[in-house]
Amino acid sequence: MIQHQNILQKIIIAVAVLISTIGFAQGKQGRIIEDFNKNWYFRLGDYPGAIQADFDTKGWRTLQLPHDWSIEGTFNKDNPTKQAQAFLPAGKGWYRKTFTVPANWKNKTVSVEFDGVFKNSEVWINGHSLGMRPNGYISFAYDLSKYLNFGKENTIAVKVDNDAQPNSRWYTGSGIYRNVKLTASGKLHIGLWGTFVTTPEITKEKASVQIEIEVKNDFETGKEFRVVTSIVDQKHREVAKIETREKAGGNAIFKKAQHLSVPNPTLWSIENPYLYKVVTKIFDGKTLTDQYETPLGIRYFNFDAEKGFSLNGIPTKILGVCLHHDNGALGAVENIHAVRRKLTLLKDMGANAIRMSHNAPSLEMLQLCDEMGFIVQDEAFDVWKKKKVTNDYHKDWDKWHKQDLEDLIKRDRNHPSVMMWSIGNEIREQFDSTGIAITRELAQIVKSLDKTRPVTSALTENIPEKNFIYQSGALDLLGFNYKHEDYKDFSNRFKGQKIIASESVSALETRGHYDQPSDIIKVWPPKHNAPFDGNKDFTVSAYDQVKSYWGSTHEETWKTIKKLDYMAGLFVWTGFDYLGEPDPYPYPARSSYFGIIDLAGLPKDVYYMYQSEWTTQPVLHIFPNWNWAKDQEVDVWAYYNNADEVELFLNGKSLGKKSKQNDELHISWRVTFEPGTLKAISKKEGKVVLEKEIHTAGTAAKIDLKTDKPIIRKDGYDLVYVTVSVVDAVGNLVPDANDLIDFEVTGGGKIVGTDNGYQAGLESLKATSCKAFNGKCIVIIQSNTKAENIRLTASASNGIQRASIAVKVE
Repeated sequence: MIQHQNILQKIIIAVAVLISTIGFAQGKQGRIIEDFNKNWYFRLGDYPGAIQADFDTKGWRTLQLPHDWSIEGTFNKDNPTKQAQAFLPAGKGWYRKTFTVPANWKNKTVSVEFDGVFKNSEVWINGHSLGMRPNGYISFAYDLSKYLNFGKENTIAVKVDNDAQPNSRWYTGSGIYRNVKLTASGKLHIGLWGTFVTTPEITKEKASVQIEIEVKNDFETGKEFRVVTSIVDQKHREVAKIETREKAGGNAIFKKAQHLSVPNPTLWSIENPYLYKVVTKIFDGKTLTDQYETPLGIRYFNFDAEKGFSLNGIPTKILGVCLHHDNGALGAVENIHAVRRKLTLLKDMGANAIRMSHNAPSLEMLQLCDEMGFIVQDEAFDVWKKKKVTNDYHKDWDKWHKQDLEDLIKRDRNHPSVMMWSIGNEIREQFDSTGIAITRELAQIVKSLDKTRPVTSALTENIPEKNFIYQSGALDLLGFNYKHEDYKDFSNRFKGQKIIASESVSALETRGHYDQPSDIIKVWPPKHNAPFDGNKDFTVSAYDQVKSYWGSTHEETWKTIKKLDYMAGLFVWTGFDYLGEPDPYPYPARSSYFGIIDLAGLPKDVYYMYQSEWTTQPVLHIFPNWNWAKDQEVDVWAYYNNADEVELFLNGKSLGKKSKQNDELHISWRVTFEPGTLKAISKKEGKVVLEKEIHTAGTAAKIDLKTDKPIIRKDGYDLVYVTVSVVDAVGNLVPDANDLIDFEVTGGGKIVGTDNGYQAGLESLKATSCKAFNGKCIVIIQSNTKAENIRLTASASNGIQRASIAVKVE
């Protein structure tokens, strides 16, 4: 039996190698970029012998990257990751892949590029160590060329060591959790992140474009070559071109700056994120040896000490959120479709900016921010030399911080969405004089690679004489976290300084849970480790009435920021709930309460406050649900805009008209509950703008399924998110339904995650069943590469009618 398994395993490898070779052979001339995510073997534990080609992988899993093994584990209070990282397991793991490259690649430079491996990765090719990187968020690449067996089998092995815990203040995941590519170019080629595009002068008539190019000559002898650069618009029309003839010595790096001009440029903006593309080609004689593409967004921006931020000369408030890197039930696995869904929800809310807290983001995240029109604060570090937790990055600081920061800047500096470099978050060196020298060093590293964007840091100390990072004088933009009450004094306290609220709010909510009354502001806990009177089920009221002791309610901070022109904007903590850091509760709470949107991607009510303030689209949102005890006093809130007043009706009887007074952001009524229909009508100058109704729901009768898109591709990556609602016989959401829903998928898809947004749920997020929470949950389906339409069936007990829905696969 074992012999048969080994034979079968060899056959599978041979087929995978053949497929890979066919894929490589079909690459175009110049630069070939191959998806390197498929057909990896993986096993938890430590297997040093896995670097050898003849290592037996019997018993190892076959999987597709990106992969996070932590999310596959069990929530357990004894896991050494502890509360900050969601009580999920970590440990060590190994990955192996066997592949063949064509024999004619012998005259090429072949590299493997990792977008992120958490953490302490070491990579071998055919038994040769290529290097290691401790930082789990930084992208890196290795040249494989001199170790490859061209036209024969090769073995790549990756060790990932996330064993030393705790090492983070939030969920990190474990493994090769971002995408991997194999690239091949001629030996005369552009180096890793080897271009830098800037627009030193922009007018309506033209934009001057400068591109700095780094060409690597991997030949032993010198070479003469041509560098041809074109700028292409969104309709694939060439709008500018330049050609120069150059020389480079053997095994040398050659640097060249080219200057082009784009006539009548279309500017990149939040509303119209127009992208050009810079295409650079290297020719050795008539042979195209490399072709490299660089994104170009033509825009200009400014931070001003009195007027705040402007983009393309237009005053613009930065309306941002902070995001951690996890994707809910997918864990740390990066998937462009998951990121697009996340950013679409935030864009629809009115957000125009993202702070990448507190680490280098994925390449896909930045690509989508470019395409969708988000302003990005790109952040490098959460700690410097002084630790926050026992095994965090402070241990790697001395050896790695310079290279990690340089690599971040080089990789990300061509993205038009990136408009700020943050060198740290709540760094402890701000409280002693060591902060001065380190701040200056980091700022100098950034400026040596990019002078077009300001350097900032997220500070907690806003008394100038107490803050040594500020005293360094090296920051172009001051970022301050929390303490919104002090913002009004900043123009005097920090005269002439440009300022942004780099992190704010830290309010707490659980979707769909409401404590009465709603007009009492609660601080949970009132101070660090202090007792507080929380809820036994580990929920927090979804009225905007509970905050952390260092933070504020959503309304408190936004009311302050919107009045102060010199505050460039804010980043709310956070856009989404995230795994880990479940303040204010202990275990079993395992994910955060800070998000405007819950972990499943379902908006909490405060989402509509921001939508009413940050967009011009008509908004009328009333809550809570209308299932309460007879004669109970219930506070009904309304968020609205584009209207003068809102009138509330209960079973056809008016409960009065109300409008926002002074700086109010919502209106409310205290209503004695009686079952039936709650209806709100917003009006402007007497004309109806919107109407909304909430009905008292009956008993759970059926399941409602809604997909976020009707079609997915059969590429093995595409996702469809299905929102599952438990409803009564006429379709009203049953707001307290917590039924267990079982899911079955047939056709071209597989279930890769389920979630209900409940922050203290201990059920696996990788299960094929999920309890509804406050009436809702989600199931995430991924393409399995079959060209068959997907059918999802959801069923429950207690007489609830099952439901099914189809998704087209193309």
